[in-house]
Amino acid sequence: MKRLLTTSVVRGSQQGESHGGVYLLDLDAQSARCVLDWNRADIDWAGRGGDRGLRGIAFDAEIVYIAASDELFAFAPDFSPLGNWRNPYLKHCHEICIHEDTLFLASTGFDSILGFDLTQRAFHWALHVDVDRFRFKGRVFDPHGDDGPLALDKLHINNVHCEASGMYLAGLRTGGLLHFNGKTIRMAAELPSGTHNARPFRDGVLFNDSAADRLRYTGRTGEEDRAMVVPKYRPRELTHKWVDSSAVARQGFARGLCTLSAAVVAGGSSPSTVTVYDLAANRRLLRVNLSMDVRNAIHGLEVWPFD
Repeated sequence: MKRLLTTSVVRGSQQGESHGGVYLLDLDAQSARCVLDWNRADIDWAGRGGDRGLRGIAFDAEIVYIAASDELFAFAPDFSPLGNWRNPYLKHCHEICIHEDTLFLASTGFDSILGFDLTQRAFHWALHVDVDRFRFKGRVFDPHGDDGPLALDKLHINNVHCEASGMYLAGLRTGGLLHFNGKTIRMAAELPSGTHNARPFRDGVLFNDSAADRLRYTGRTGEEDRAMVVPKYRPRELTHKWVDSSAVARQGFARGLCTLSAAVVAGGSSPSTVTVYDLAANRRLLRVNLSMDVRNAIHGLEVWPFD
């Protein structure tokens, strides 16, 4: 079975503590190895997640791109650093993806998607998403100009996914999966509030229903709807239970998602656990646990391409 790469965020961690990391998962051995411990102190420690931890993951040739809250990093496959870039409109970044020669980043704090040119290695494009009278609108702006949006986080856009049919984006408060065709934004599929990682999959939508502690697939025909319950542990097995609340951190929080085949997908949850599901058989196949710290939550999750 394939290997996976995942990032984590330790919600509610304090200065001086590790607040995230990068792990390489061997699904056959059901084991994980920490390849990068993230303990930088030069971040904003306010809020549940704040600037803690590492976020989205993307691959381009022999380069591993990983996003932090307000910075994009590049690594070699052995995780030696290759470069890093900031932009004033990148804040509370969540997921990232690559399409053609551009890496797109969901800048949650600015309700925006930023574009990073992989050839020039520079931010070169940005899209601000807003809603007015129940209609979504997108405005392209210069990520280096002074006419960008305010940091309002109205929609909490946490995912971006691109393919030939256009750009798909979604967030906690978008009400569904949005589609941007280069000119206009429309609702592609309605989803429950509180979702993460929503993306088209087969003839429907695959997403983490974080509010309900479920990984879900909803087909357009209605013939194959799945709601896979994420793993939960007995309270005595957990550490840092004193922060187990919706205000800081809780177990069962579903975030992080990747596809292994047309039927098999992997999803993340807290305390940091990656579970592989067979949607066709409607069952769990296996799970790999990284930590029993209830604050430790999976964020990015992708298939490791360098085997």
